[in-house]
Amino acid sequence: MKTDREFASDLVGIALRNGADRAEAYIKSSRNLSLEVKNQELDAVESSLSFGYSLRVIRDGKLGFSYSTSPDESESVIKNAIGAAKWADEDEYLDMPNPPLSPFSKGGIIDITSLEIFDGKGWNIKEDEAVKHVLIIEKAANDFDKRIKKTRKATGTFSSGEIFILNSKGIDISYPYTKFTAQVMTVAEENGESQMGWDFNGSRLLQDISFEDVGRNAAKRAVQLLGAKRINTVKAPIIIDNSVASEFLGIFASSFSAESVQKGRSLLKDKIGQKVISPKVNLVDSGIIPRRLGTRPFDDEGVITSEKVLIKEGVLQGFLHNTYTAKKEGAHSTGNAVRGGFTGLPSVGISNLYLKIVSESDVIPFNTLIASLDKGLYITEAMGVHTANPITGEFSIGVSGLWIENGTIRFPVKEAVISGDMLGLFQRIEAAGDDMRFYGNTGTPSLLIGPTDISA
Repeated sequence: MKTDREFASDLVGIALRNGADRAEAYIKSSRNLSLEVKNQELDAVESSLSFGYSLRVIRDGKLGFSYSTSPDESESVIKNAIGAAKWADEDEYLDMPNPPLSPFSKGGIIDITSLEIFDGKGWNIKEDEAVKHVLIIEKAANDFDKRIKKTRKATGTFSSGEIFILNSKGIDISYPYTKFTAQVMTVAEENGESQMGWDFNGSRLLQDISFEDVGRNAAKRAVQLLGAKRINTVKAPIIIDNSVASEFLGIFASSFSAESVQKGRSLLKDKIGQKVISPKVNLVDSGIIPRRLGTRPFDDEGVITSEKVLIKEGVLQGFLHNTYTAKKEGAHSTGNAVRGGFTGLPSVGISNLYLKIVSESDVIPFNTLIASLDKGLYITEAMGVHTANPITGEFSIGVSGLWIENGTIRFPVKEAVISGDMLGLFQRIEAAGDDMRFYGNTGTPSLLIGPTDISA
């Protein structure tokens, strides 16, 4: 077939000649390899090569959209997109971005070296080599402690691809990417009791992932909960493990979408300039942190990505935008257009959202953080964080972890419950550990939270 650029140019050009006022072609090709091992043998493998494209048009202020996986269907894609626009509602905020003035783009050629989102060595990894990596996860978990009796979902994914965007306003960009992940669930058993532990790691570069550490960390999480017991209802400080804090941050993330704000679905609506969380905290979204899973030179409309301070010293600074929400707000796109793939229209989403403590004096070595508590709960696992209400921020979730007295871990805890609301939780942040870590595209250290109601 023609090159992506020629193909995209033809799509846009023909759409314009057939009545579209503006047009955009989005093309994504990818190679995905997913492996799961069990009992030191390959248990499941999924391998795929995929290609797909979409056409988005604006005609008379109306939106049309169509997509396909076959270049041979380009005529019908164009016809369907323009036809769909005929029946859509007129929307004055529909638009497509202009070409960016970008340090990554020079004449359509993308230099993404500084972002390190493409692994030249790992992009074409062979299946047998990938299997060896995933086997290490399971072996490390089993070797950690004799009480580890099972591993579930010891998996690794190895992906690569390229994204190409061309529109009628002059955007003409493409960039390659790679993505690697590893995760496992372990089960520890002793005296008729079983406990589970999980860990995950992901990066744009294969060399960043220690498959051994993923197995060991998951095993440690399971083993340390053996012998867990219930506690009485109490109000006490809590330390939220970075993995659990990252889950909360992932729920909080939707509140920063201008799309959610404009639809009245954000708990931060009408709060710009107000203190919304602890003044000890900054919250940042960045698309330019090297090697992170949410890093990319441009968003899914072709707008350059950047770093945005969303909350500074507890005060809300602003929201994340794509081209549509920015025009509706009279603002500029923040480079946060995201798509679920070539089959979807651009919405608004985070790049890499992370929590940063303002003062270094409030970043404490993790062991010192534990030692600082007279009594409290170190939460290592949370069940049902996804059930938190993203609009009100309210939650009530089951947690387990380790009880602390006089600065020392005393015993593991099970079947406790913490309730509250998202803003209240983040308002009570008093300090953080020195264990900053990303899970997917959200990152946070372990957090020391002030007195919290813990139910039995």
